[in-house]
Amino acid sequence: MSVCIDITGLPPERIRVVPSPLAELGMALHALSEPGHHPGLQGWATSVTARLRPDLADRLCEADFLWRTTFSDVFAPFAGVPGRRAVPGATLAEELDLLDELTDEQFVLAALEFTCQFRYDTADASPLHDEAVRQRALELALARGTLQERFTRRLLQDPPAVRAWFRQLVEDCEEAFFADIWARVQPQLAADARHKGELLRRKGLAEALAAVSPAVALDDGSGVITVDKLTVGRTATGDGGLVLVPTSLGWPHVMVLHRPGWQPAITYPVSGSGPQAPSVEQLALRLEALAHPVRMRLCRHLARAPYTTSELADAHGMSAPEISRHLGVLKKAGLITTRRRGRYAQHQLELPAVVRLGSDFIEGVLR
Repeated sequence: MSVCIDITGLPPERIRVVPSPLAELGMALHALSEPGHHPGLQGWATSVTARLRPDLADRLCEADFLWRTTFSDVFAPFAGVPGRRAVPGATLAEELDLLDELTDEQFVLAALEFTCQFRYDTADASPLHDEAVRQRALELALARGTLQERFTRRLLQDPPAVRAWFRQLVEDCEEAFFADIWARVQPQLAADARHKGELLRRKGLAEALAAVSPAVALDDGSGVITVDKLTVGRTATGDGGLVLVPTSLGWPHVMVLHRPGWQPAITYPVSGSGPQAPSVEQLALRLEALAHPVRMRLCRHLARAPYTTSELADAHGMSAPEISRHLGVLKKAGLITTRRRGRYAQHQLELPAVVRLGSDFIEGVLR
């Protein structure tokens, strides 16, 4: 599973690496709502939450579904600007001006993604113009909760009022806590953007994407960027561009904006934000390898000391070929190592890989 971006015919000058204060604010709000996703930010989240004015805390609760599971595309308005070649603004005010350039329909559909679980990868009819779609949106929102239903009803009845409410919310967040965060992380993001830009110019897109994340790769032959994620999606740059957006607060998330008609964008954590999980395929191999009771018992032996195939066969009352097949599965999954000791090959559990398995799984599903 992956999200693919077809960049056929995309000239290098239309690939930009640009930090986004609005995207970083979305990440900050996400970390405040889901501190468990970002254990390194839990202290900061607790501190900020304790300092929030009660009225601002209440307003954040009104629409936290826009950033709780991940963040809505309303935090990336540059991607929806006509022409699909805009880049994020240098300040929150500039980004909010880009948000004002979106049509009501664009804003509503982006906001409804997490309110109603509307399909992301298809251009459905608009609930602003189709009564059946409107009623379906309200039903889906009510199924998710009264807050979602109330927000969706307001959004569909008066999009400009909700847009003004959202802009004021962002401005109040900047004053309350985000200005300090942006002043701290902006130099790091700018430095990362310069570094990736240099890689683009000197070594090409494949090298730059490899530096963005091991989860992102370019197939030069097909002209397709593949982002390794537990979801499926596809988009194309067409006559638009591609924007890479570094984030300091976003690890472990690597997000791909692939909304139909919008400019593709990849938001990635800057280097050093956290360890990198294995690919989705490798993670699945490890979980499947450990799902068999015989292999679980083999791991118990191999965690304590190295053993040969014959020793394991004797200990488990099985034939050497049977043990070899199970060891092969564990080895393919990267869970054991084999070393020669004279005439004998000894196998041992790769403890760091097993220790990381829980966090690898969480990162894999959150990426």
